[in-house]
Amino acid sequence: MAVAGFQHETNTFAPVKADFDAFAVPGAWPGLLRGAEVIAGTRGRNLPIAGFCEAAERAGHTLLPLSWTAASPSAQVTDDAFARIANQILEDLSQQVGLDAVYLDLHGAMVTEREADGEGALLAQVRALVGDQLPVVASLDLHANVSRAMVDRADALISYRTYPHVDMAETGARALAQLDGLFNGTAGRATAFRQIPFLIPLTAGCTLSEPGRGVYARLAEIEEARPGVMLSFNCGFPPADVPDAGASVIAHARDQTTADAAADDLAAYVTEREDAFGADILPAGSAVTQAIELVRARRGPVVLADTQDNPGAGGNGDTTGLLRELLAQGASGVLAGLLHDPDAARAAHDAGEGAVIEVSLGGRTPGDTPLDVGVKVAAVGDGQVTGVGPFYRGARLQLGPCALLALDGGRVRVAVVSRKLQAADRAPFLHLGADPAEAAILALKSSVHFRADFGPIASDILIAAAPGPNPVDHTQLAYRHLRAGVRLMPNGPTFLGAPRG
Repeated sequence: MAVAGFQHETNTFAPVKADFDAFAVPGAWPGLLRGAEVIAGTRGRNLPIAGFCEAAERAGHTLLPLSWTAASPSAQVTDDAFARIANQILEDLSQQVGLDAVYLDLHGAMVTEREADGEGALLAQVRALVGDQLPVVASLDLHANVSRAMVDRADALISYRTYPHVDMAETGARALAQLDGLFNGTAGRATAFRQIPFLIPLTAGCTLSEPGRGVYARLAEIEEARPGVMLSFNCGFPPADVPDAGASVIAHARDQTTADAAADDLAAYVTEREDAFGADILPAGSAVTQAIELVRARRGPVVLADTQDNPGAGGNGDTTGLLRELLAQGASGVLAGLLHDPDAARAAHDAGEGAVIEVSLGGRTPGDTPLDVGVKVAAVGDGQVTGVGPFYRGARLQLGPCALLALDGGRVRVAVVSRKLQAADRAPFLHLGADPAEAAILALKSSVHFRADFGPIASDILIAAAPGPNPVDHTQLAYRHLRAGVRLMPNGPTFLGAPRG
């Protein structure tokens, strides 16, 4: 089995594109791996390819690793990066002899400068190389924007079932099980594909609560009632101005009738609960006020999720709106992060722990401005961190020089990093000597993934609408290429197509 991976989640409204270095340089995940490095560099991590390879090895399969890489969510992948990485995968694939199958670890929401459907384009190239008979199976992120081209060019597409994505490695193992099923006859190539007629806000897709939890419970019931069926529900990734943005259902079965019935069942379950997918979000000012009141009632930590600048959804992780509101309202016991600002981190390192310096924090995202403020350097770190939570489990995070800065007499502390990363794990804070469990208020640049590691210590969670390139309200996004007829929000206005002229 040839194995490879190429992952990117593209926010076409984000300010910065993903060039080749975005994939080659290690950060939250390993950099560009090739050959034997693919297995060694991902082993033990919560990654689909790790789960697939470990399951395949246990089953006695021979693995032929090609390449694997992933970049942080951002704007489009440059054509240069896509061509170089795709060509490397295809070149190595073309050298393999006697192949029985191909496995690809994909995201499902990649957009390049030229291609609205990056995975569809890659799958087309792989299929052209290996032919129609060789099984090609791919794992997808729960936020995949699935296209008909992707469905038609793969024998199976297997998606995550948890958000936070704590089952990435498990999904890789399920992809191996589906591939084995194609060989032994317990699985089939009949596929049904249904697109949901409304966009789901990222914050509404969490599987720790309703309606997300109910969707996957229903999915499991359908699979149990129909042996041989493999279902995937994808919430989609709304901040992508492409025709196939949005939620979808994929069903694989041994016959088309069964696949269609399973897909229709789950799609109907989702559409009948459209109301439940509405976004529960507060203006930043109201969120901070409520958090302060909760702390006064001796509750905490209270989490404020700065979702609209989530680096995991294409944000730069550097906007200052929520931080300004916390300072303006006199909040105390605040631990905020992860703020992406290499210049501030370097200045803190140059000054040293205990120094008091003036910095211009963040604010490089268009529409935002830096926060000019005096800070005390509470701690510095080299940014070499190992993930401890369920999402980044085992990941060797490389954040570059980082620092803990104390503002407003120490009432607000901000963790600053040189490489952007959403705050989905306590480890970067602990690396700087700050224990999130001891904070009164946690202001985290994340949408949902933070719940995996911070949820157990939080007394309350509030979603705050501070400025950023990932608006929860999709009506704020200037779509031009989305397919006509999709409701921009649950029970919201329908996209009729881009205006002419």
